Amino acid sequence: MSKLKVGLFNDSFPPTIDGVAQAVKNYAMVLNNHCDVTVVTPDYKDVVDDYPFEVFRYQSIPLDKRIGYRAGNPFNIETLLKLRRKHFDLMHVHAPFASSVLVQNINRFPRVPVVLTYHTKFDIDISKRISLSGFRKIAMRFILENINNADEIWVVSEGCGKALRNIGYRGGYLVMENGTDFAFGKADDKQTSKLRDKYALRDDEFVFLFVGRMMWYKNIKLILDTLKILKDKGVSFRAFMIGSGFDLPEIKKYADGIKLSDCTEFTGPIYDREYLRVFYSISDVFLFPSTYDTSGIVVKEAAACSCPALLVRDSCAAEGVEHKFTGYLAEENADSCAAVLADACQNREDLKQVGINAGQNVYLSWEKAVERAMHRYNEILSTNIKHLPYNSKARWA
Repeated sequence: MSKLKVGLFNDSFPPTIDGVAQAVKNYAMVLNNHCDVTVVTPDYKDVVDDYPFEVFRYQSIPLDKRIGYRAGNPFNIETLLKLRRKHFDLMHVHAPFASSVLVQNINRFPRVPVVLTYHTKFDIDISKRISLSGFRKIAMRFILENINNADEIWVVSEGCGKALRNIGYRGGYLVMENGTDFAFGKADDKQTSKLRDKYALRDDEFVFLFVGRMMWYKNIKLILDTLKILKDKGVSFRAFMIGSGFDLPEIKKYADGIKLSDCTEFTGPIYDREYLRVFYSISDVFLFPSTYDTSGIVVKEAAACSCPALLVRDSCAAEGVEHKFTGYLAEENADSCAAVLADACQNREDLKQVGINAGQNVYLSWEKAVERAMHRYNEILSTNIKHLPYNSKARWA
């Protein structure tokens, strides 16, 4: 019996590092054990794709440096012909932009089911980058049309589903959570001791961590202001800020200006996943007060290493997290975040237990997440399903 042929389409993929690119990579890694999978994504100069699955790169052009991505050309005839010859059984799109248009252009005869996962609050991105309201409306109409062209819509959280409603989508959707590629459990003692020695971390210091793109919209100013309040309160800590991004020079300048340079380390991006896991393993609290992110895979990464997260109450990333049991919830301001963190630091044993609870309740492996997705793929193919009923409540428990 031939394997199921699945095409994963996204506008970003490593070497670009973002949550959706990582999600697509991990979907492909797990699916490759069961399916014939191909990732379809824009090309990058001198990129080497050393994966156990096929990566099909197609013609692209660079976008604005602040955006940091390349835009694929979904109308290239050679690209369309090559992809049509692959005869996918199902296509799974992870971005309602060029990837969606490309899928529509190759999905002719015979037509196959198309799943689209909505990962990101694109309305926020567009409002930040397009100043004229008329052009914003055109961009949102383009996104909505691409979403409506898919046969089934998935979202990565209930909050993401609400964001989808906010842009005008009225169809049904399934909540299909993202997982993490981290194995469950902390890095070994030898690795953690080596890292603590490298940064001369004291036993009485708390370790805080942020991992993500260094962009202001990630609420990084809120993180830094929170750290400033903690420092002024006399809490002894070291904070590690891991990642790169357009705003990094300004972020560093701001941190220096509020006198955090002696307790805050900007490491730059860390591509070695096992080395990154060591940072999570030595951290007491993962700082992720983002209200932009719809899922927050990094929260699951932290949970894999029994590191609880500080999150903004009612944010998408906070879904399923219970205050002082599997994580810490605060209001979206520095005073609240600092008060919650200071309280958490009053008792190391309680802090440790919250981390253990996060590992038991928040952690979700990609193997489990993609197993759910594959089950749904097979249901779709067996029933030739089209759109779900309006306001469908179907979701995975």
